[in-house]
Amino acid sequence: MSVVSALYRNSPNAGMVEFQEKLRLQQESSMHTELEKLLTTAKPSETEVSRKDFEGFTKLFHRFLQEKGPSIDWAKIQRPPEDSIQPYEKIKLKGLPADVASSLNKLAVVKLNGGLGTSMGCKGPKSLISVRNENTFLDLTVQQIEHLNKSYHADVPLVLMNSFNTDEDTKKILQKYTHNRVKIHTFNQSRYPRINKESLLPVATNMGLTGENEEAWYPPGHGDIYTSFYNSGLLDKLIAEGKEYIFVSNIDNLGATVDLHILNHLMNQPSDKRCEFVMEVTDKTRADVKGGTLTQYDGKLRLLEIAQVPKAQVDEFKSVTKFKIFNTNNLWISLPAIKRLHEKNAMDMEIIVNPKTLDGGLNVIQLETAVGAAMKSFDNVLGINVPRSRFLPVKTTSDLLLVMSNLYSMNAGSLTMSPKREFPTTPHVKLGSSFTKVRDFLKRFESIPDMLELDHLTVSGDVTFGKQVTVKGTVIIIANHGDRIDIPAGAMLENKIVSGNLRILDH
Repeated sequence: MSVVSALYRNSPNAGMVEFQEKLRLQQESSMHTELEKLLTTAKPSETEVSRKDFEGFTKLFHRFLQEKGPSIDWAKIQRPPEDSIQPYEKIKLKGLPADVASSLNKLAVVKLNGGLGTSMGCKGPKSLISVRNENTFLDLTVQQIEHLNKSYHADVPLVLMNSFNTDEDTKKILQKYTHNRVKIHTFNQSRYPRINKESLLPVATNMGLTGENEEAWYPPGHGDIYTSFYNSGLLDKLIAEGKEYIFVSNIDNLGATVDLHILNHLMNQPSDKRCEFVMEVTDKTRADVKGGTLTQYDGKLRLLEIAQVPKAQVDEFKSVTKFKIFNTNNLWISLPAIKRLHEKNAMDMEIIVNPKTLDGGLNVIQLETAVGAAMKSFDNVLGINVPRSRFLPVKTTSDLLLVMSNLYSMNAGSLTMSPKREFPTTPHVKLGSSFTKVRDFLKRFESIPDMLELDHLTVSGDVTFGKQVTVKGTVIIIANHGDRIDIPAGAMLENKIVSGNLRILDH
């Protein structure tokens, strides 16, 4: 009688465990064989980097095979203790020291720059899309940091975490900033193989990025920052230069500027109580119900993402009354702590399994992690409840319309809400599919409307706007299929619904 059948007879459960363990080892062995095959096709200059990438991927794959079901027990989730999330106003009350430069000189700014502009119909890195007066996301970032360095005679470097999708185009553009007073460094996040959902093997046939392998690779989410930053050598370089913290944010969040009050709070704590990780959170609105939130779990403050929530509790998670805040992904992290945790292999992040369907119809999965999920691995962590103005992401052309409008004024690369707007909330803007691509969006506006008194704007169908249009209150414009609506130059729409067919002909 075989060992397995004997085990089955004595304890079906134990037999199943052994069977599953054998299956897991077999899957890991098959994956290892496939990865080694892929490495033989790498260019000699890329072999070492690819091997390091695959080491990270193998660890993630190993955990993916071991962990089944939701990673959290809903019953153990508790509200965070009162003092674990500080109001920004309390931190601001401390004021600023006379010598701001000494704090700034211990800081580096890291922007997550791995994304493409495809969701807005653009080719190349998203950071190179023009968002305001011909300035791109990257231009605005450089202007902000240069302004800090000049104003305080400081030396804050900019670090861009690129992906294999954005690295080449970004590096070409960086030449235009050689005369700016900002040192710019780049490093690449890892490149991981997409996995066939059925066979759990890589879909790539070689290490190439073109042809049949164009869709075979992916950058594994911003949680990869810790490993790739360490592997690049930049982490040690910055520590050697006396940098103590990084401020990390998405490059498309135009509200994520260096905040001197938060920096001052970090620098002025007793050395044994130093915060190693600060997450900026802000109050949820109805538009933010899917955003990750902070909870107390097993005695630790941790980030809870919607993907981790059991299906039965999703509505409770989305509730604005129970979970009042969400993560802006603006993070302040200690560099020595990253080094310590990485070298001890103690960075604990939940795996996000992201299913995708490739152009040919093949179902694949991507294994990813989120940068904020490592929070529970750090000591003395803190949430800071910041004003909504620090969360101004541009994910769609609806967001782009807001930041291009007179709702915001721009100074040294930073956008601030116009003092002429009577209430601090941002209007809700919903543009239809005719506006999805930036190119089409720009064609439909002869000039960006005056939106100072706007609450809500919905536009659907074939609609164009003439020059100097003003929209106030709630405005809904719907051109049905086959119809077209031209809003005439100088029109003022206040609490209006416009539908049907409206053509303005030039005479």
